[in-house]
Amino acid sequence: MPKSPASHELRVESLRLAYDGRVVVEDLDLLVPSGEITVIVGPNACGKSTLLRGLARLLKPSSGSVTLDGRDIRTIPTKKLAALVGLLPQSPTAPEGITVADLVGRGRYPHQSWFAQWSSVDDAAVAEALLATSTLDLAARPVDELSGGQRQRVWIAMALAQQTEVLLLDEPTTFLDVSHQLEVLDLLMHLNRTQSTTVVMVLHDLNLAARYADNLIVMTDGRIVTSGAPSDVLTAETVLAAFGMESLVVSDPVCGSPMVVPVGRFHTAL
Repeated sequence: MPKSPASHELRVESLRLAYDGRVVVEDLDLLVPSGEITVIVGPNACGKSTLLRGLARLLKPSSGSVTLDGRDIRTIPTKKLAALVGLLPQSPTAPEGITVADLVGRGRYPHQSWFAQWSSVDDAAVAEALLATSTLDLAARPVDELSGGQRQRVWIAMALAQQTEVLLLDEPTTFLDVSHQLEVLDLLMHLNRTQSTTVVMVLHDLNLAARYADNLIVMTDGRIVTSGAPSDVLTAETVLAAFGMESLVVSDPVCGSPMVVPVGRFHTAL
């Protein structure tokens, strides 16, 4: 099925983000490609998660701006923004004792109002999200009784139930085994390809990032080193500059995307 035209432009201009006076992201410019999958990679503490928090309006800029369709996101009413932009943070917390179904149902909050209460549409959205993340059998269980991997899939289900056109995910494959990592990333790609959902996510695995990204952003020290199609930006030189790691970059035998093979100190003869 061809994708319908994407309609929302998320843009960052001269953005500076700081915690307690310590600058983490400095003078950053970025246009998120609409209707594509953008993956942000980089070493620990380089500003990836901080940038995502800035995009989601969870962190107020020290200077610069984040705009959605040309409007500063700080001026958009909270509920309206939540209907447009969904977020899965890095370490979400659930109320004690809440069940999986109730937590996923909270993703429908932006679509509720005093005259539009819970409906069959909401039931369908929650059921679809649970099915898509293989968590339907967990619906009645308390979230705090689940394993780390199960909880992560439930949080992803909540984000999917929100049915936004822009979806921000901070390390969505955390706690997941390899099989479930691929399931989640395949699901996000399907969502993007069939519904034109703009997806922005932080990943640690360079090879998964290269396989699933339309647009790859490489960060270090609060700045963007390079960005663009994975085949253009993921080179041995880029990996060395961002991660300080010698590597070989070869073609992924499955899909042809760049694949990073670390060399390591004891294999320099390669």
